Amino acid sequence: MSAVQKVSESAARGSVLSTLGFDEDGFLCDAETWNDRVAETLAELEGVAPLQNAHWRVIRFVRDRYLRLGAIPPMRRICRSSELSKDEVKGLFGGCLQVWRIAGLPNPGEEAKSYLS
Repeated sequence: MSAVQKVSESAARGSVLSTLGFDEDGFLCDAETWNDRVAETLAELEGVAPLQNAHWRVIRFVRDRYLRLGAIPPMRRICRSSELSKDEVKGLFGGCLQVWRIAGLPNPGEEAKSYLS
């Protein structure tokens, strides 16, 4: 099942996602509507829940970096800030695209998505 289908089904069941806007690829349209509860729900849909401290360190760093600079942080900076190895980050989330979705950030575009997957 695609991310879009998961979000749609969750919203139809009246989850916290029902009042939020998502694009055709399952990314949150407005990063300002994101909160911890939204992250937990998205993580559950991505098969990443429950979120632990290590997850939150990565999520908060990626969000902060994107919202301040408008850029996707390199994996080495994510690892350095979260004190996790690349393999540990991938083990927690499965991939960078999942981190991006759970962090409630907007669609990064086709080229960036190819790097994130």
